[in-house]
Amino acid sequence: MLGLSGLGQSWRVAHRLWHTPSIIGESILLLAALVWLGLLIGYVAQAMRDPARTIDEFNHPISGGTPALIGIATLLMCLAVLPWSRALAWTLTVTGLAWHLAFSVWHTAGLWQGGRQPRDAAPTLYLPTVAGNLAGAAALGSLGQPSWAWLFFGAGLFSWLALEPLVVRRLWHGEPLPAAQRTLLGIQFAPPVVCATALLIIAPDTPSPWLLMLLGYSFFQMLVGLRLRAWVTSHPFTHAWWAFSFGVVSATLTCVKLAAGGTPAAQTLALPVFGGANLLIGYLCVRSLVTDKHKLRMLF
Repeated sequence: MLGLSGLGQSWRVAHRLWHTPSIIGESILLLAALVWLGLLIGYVAQAMRDPARTIDEFNHPISGGTPALIGIATLLMCLAVLPWSRALAWTLTVTGLAWHLAFSVWHTAGLWQGGRQPRDAAPTLYLPTVAGNLAGAAALGSLGQPSWAWLFFGAGLFSWLALEPLVVRRLWHGEPLPAAQRTLLGIQFAPPVVCATALLIIAPDTPSPWLLMLLGYSFFQMLVGLRLRAWVTSHPFTHAWWAFSFGVVSATLTCVKLAAGGTPAAQTLALPVFGGANLLIGYLCVRSLVTDKHKLRMLF
């Protein structure tokens, strides 16, 4: 859902930059909203049907950060609906921030009590405090609340700077990631460009060198990911492969916005990056539909 939302936002900018049909971006964002709503209903239903499983997920050393996606996705929906309904955008922002703050504070407090193993320092650590705070900053910035947005931006930025050495050290010096967890490396691409996207929303006049540095760091990590593609994707396809989407579409959104603002390097990179993001999201959508169809056949 995060990938679809970011891609829809990128198509909105592409409409201004290359005069593409506006209906494409709005249709993708509508699809993202439907997926968000369906996943949210499914998650609540699962939590009510099997609360023990939900509690286990919250307490898991690696997947325990993923419930933050509820707040992140809700905050991204604010950006999608804002041109259509400011009241709904505010409702989504307040709801998303409430979940984000409640969960991320609870999750971080558990981390501060210790007892974790070095092997647990997976990229999912970024979700509660980095992605959640930066998504909150972007939502508040889009609603014209820069002073509140900067508070969340600072929380996300400094959380990223604190967590990145832990994750990289685990990747370098720990045991190799199990095959089922390697797609989580897709999250590693996201913090610098989610940071850049939030900056562009809060302060559109931010000097492009800072934004290009963040974009360059993410692009470099994506090249490393491409170098490791066979190792990373050695596990059969699951929905966890969508972990690659958030960083890729955030980089795309940053790149096309900079291109629209006249940044030369971004103007050169925007079209191939935009095309690559569309191919990736299209591939993930097709693979997800095939996988879900196969699961339904097995059930019946």
